[in-house]
Amino acid sequence: MSAEGEEELLDYSDSEEVNQQQQAETTDPTAETEETDKKGSYAGIHTTGFRDFLLKPELLRAIADCGFEHPSEVQQSCIPQSILGNDVLCQAKSGLGKTAVFVLSTLQQLDPTPGEISTVVICHTRELAYQIKNEYTRFSKYMPEVKTEVFYGGVSIQKDIEVLKNKETCPHIVVGTPGRLNALVRDNLINLKHVKNFVIDECDNVLENINMRRDVQEIFRATPFQKQVMMFSATLSDEMKPICKKFMKKPLEIFVDDEKKLTLHGLQQYYIKLAEDKKNVKLAELLDSLEFNQVIIFVKSTKRATALNQLLVESNFPSIVVHSGIPQEERIQRYKLFKEYNKRICVSTDVFGRGIDIERINLAINYDMPSEADQYLHRVGRAGRFGTKGLAVSLISTEKDQEILDSIQSRFDVKIQEFPAEGVDPSTYMNT
Repeated sequence: MSAEGEEELLDYSDSEEVNQQQQAETTDPTAETEETDKKGSYAGIHTTGFRDFLLKPELLRAIADCGFEHPSEVQQSCIPQSILGNDVLCQAKSGLGKTAVFVLSTLQQLDPTPGEISTVVICHTRELAYQIKNEYTRFSKYMPEVKTEVFYGGVSIQKDIEVLKNKETCPHIVVGTPGRLNALVRDNLINLKHVKNFVIDECDNVLENINMRRDVQEIFRATPFQKQVMMFSATLSDEMKPICKKFMKKPLEIFVDDEKKLTLHGLQQYYIKLAEDKKNVKLAELLDSLEFNQVIIFVKSTKRATALNQLLVESNFPSIVVHSGIPQEERIQRYKLFKEYNKRICVSTDVFGRGIDIERINLAINYDMPSEADQYLHRVGRAGRFGTKGLAVSLISTEKDQEILDSIQSRFDVKIQEFPAEGVDPSTYMNT
């Protein structure tokens, strides 16, 4: 982390810390005991139901409509504290329902007032912002007065201005990317003086980027001092934790299955060693022989993504491509096309590597290996969401690929097997 970046970090004055401490002592006497139990296990996940959280009836109806009966481990650990307004710093692996934690807890606390923004959610990609907005729509199904809007760059800011200046259309919940939200703050086009909840999803990705962090700080300064701050991520380094805490006041820290336990239950992981020029043939063979609902294929560059997708389409595979080089509105349309099951195959760069939740994906293929072990976890996590099975296959063609594979196995204490010559039994990775 650069010295310049450290100097830019927000911090609270001593007097503010004292005020917050006094408030915390009167608000929640159980916070201290809850904080001592930071790590959970899979035992007991099903002993709690969502009804035990005493959520609004409208939220419980929406949860039931989604088919959810029991909270995941991270939901069980976070929701009781987050609905009380406590600051939360949560690390939990992909697919365990972190998004639902802040969506449900902010909706639980929301008392919608026309023209007032109560919740701000920041994330690092437009696709993730769009997805989070959909989650708010899904869980506020029986709260018709609640309005949610998403703001991100690459589209006309005039549309955002029109929505925000009209009291009838101004949202109670704003989801957006740092650049666009900061532009609205800078030009006094958005009023954040009534914000009660400030959320950063995939916080390590947002705050590691110095430009995004500066934008976040400006947005943060435009909100009231007294508010709830929640941050979530699948991976959180020791270096990033204190940076996150600079925005928070005595947060409840939840680290579910951290460090070497960041594996994905129900996900089978294999590798195939082959020459670079054999990848296309092997990929076609895998797509023909493996059963899957939807598959996501990761490559390392936009150029390779476009070329591979064109090859698949010409070979009559129902493929679509998504990467940062595609105009924003077109990217969102393609994301919707894939999520709504109009396409079964998606070729993507790491723009889809984090946070994107598409329930039908049960096969992830690393056509190109990622540059680091953590990114592998985010990628293959697309095929191993909470309570589901999945399959991940990585193509290894260089010494660098092998080094990354070794790093993954060491970092996450997982054994990735060579893809069996006889193939993989569909019943072991297809959900019945």
